[in-house]
Amino acid sequence: MTDNEFALLDELYFISNSEMLIASTKLNIDEIKLIMCTLLQKGFIKILYQNEEIEISEEKLLSNFETYQYIASKKGLLAHNTL
Repeated sequence: MTDNEFALLDELYFISNSEMLIASTKLNIDEIKLIMCTLLQKGFIKILYQNEEIEISEEKLLSNFETYQYIASKKGLLAHNTL
């Protein structure tokens, strides 16, 4: 896990949106989007739309990033806590 992946997972212990992630990290939105795609591939995050968990593609995540909310999955929390 990279330092940036670790930093984003650190922010996802609670539900966060794109604005919160930008404000709480030193990363720009494009960097955050790419890292979130990696975290999604690894199963480390859950995507929420109107407080419901949804399954989406990376392409949809990238094009509608500001629409969703994010939280770490159990797998993501375990990975974050074992480092």
